[in-house]
Amino acid sequence: MAIRIVSLVARLGLAAVWLISGGIKFLDPVQTKIAVRAYQLLPESLVGPVAIAMPLVEIVLGLLLLVGLAVRASAAVSVLMLVVLIGVIISVWARGLSIDCGCFGGGGAADVDAWDYFSEILRDIGFLALALWLCFFPRSPLALGQGSRTAFSVEAQSSMAR
Repeated sequence: MAIRIVSLVARLGLAAVWLISGGIKFLDPVQTKIAVRAYQLLPESLVGPVAIAMPLVEIVLGLLLLVGLAVRASAAVSVLMLVVLIGVIISVWARGLSIDCGCFGGGGAADVDAWDYFSEILRDIGFLALALWLCFFPRSPLALGQGSRTAFSVEAQSSMAR
């Protein structure tokens, strides 16, 4: 039962991360484009499409996790996105750029130091841990998806099995 509760907390926590992050970016597309451009990794022709797609993907992931549909698949996509984001932050740090990651709005040139990058990486590793947990333990209470749903009590679980 404890695993199911941890899965519920992980699912709702990761949903909140994606919904807040995606929502802030979606509401400020100009700033999101500035943030994507600041990483200096994409050709200019891809900056706009990535700045539009990223918040939408984050919002969809957040909604799926919030309601508990396709939890394992949403967690797997979250793992991929977080690994890429961590890699991109490491790349910026290694190249000596000084930017705000724009993960929760903002972004672009900023006065940051090694601690800022390190703390962003640690934060994203924490989110990655939530996503990995859900890859292995996707079932939780209050989920709508058949492969993600479980009951709160042992009695309810045993009665459902009959």
